[in-house]
Amino acid sequence: MAKKTKSSESIVNKKARFLYELSDFLEAGLVLTGPEVKSIRAHKVNFVDSYVEFRMGEAWLVSLHIAPYENAGYVVQNPDRPRKLLLHASEIARLAGAVEKKGLTVVPVRIYCVHGRMKVEIALGRGKKLHDQRETLKKRAEARDLARELA
Repeated sequence: MAKKTKSSESIVNKKARFLYELSDFLEAGLVLTGPEVKSIRAHKVNFVDSYVEFRMGEAWLVSLHIAPYENAGYVVQNPDRPRKLLLHASEIARLAGAVEKKGLTVVPVRIYCVHGRMKVEIALGRGKKLHDQRETLKKRAEARDLARELA
């Protein structure tokens, strides 16, 4: 659970922090094809409604939309296909247990590149209630107003 510094190629899921109270951040590898990597580097990723699903002892990133790469050639890419996450068996078991017992969701927070390899930062999330979301917006507006006054 080492904390990584944000790189310039980091793509952040802004909605995750708004919709969920996040905890237990983990770094996982992604199984991708070449054109998908090039699309990610071009920031052609949409996190809307993406989550991690556990099937037969494996973790899968579901409904992450990676737009097809324009210069991919004749290979047809499915932009919404499930992508396998590379995690240790103990990490998968711990996350799957938390999802089953506590009713949490595992959501992708950001995608970034480390030494040429695409990584995804995932976190356990508990859904915020509507009044919590409004409170977040209120705090954000107050901070913006304060920054305006100071500037």
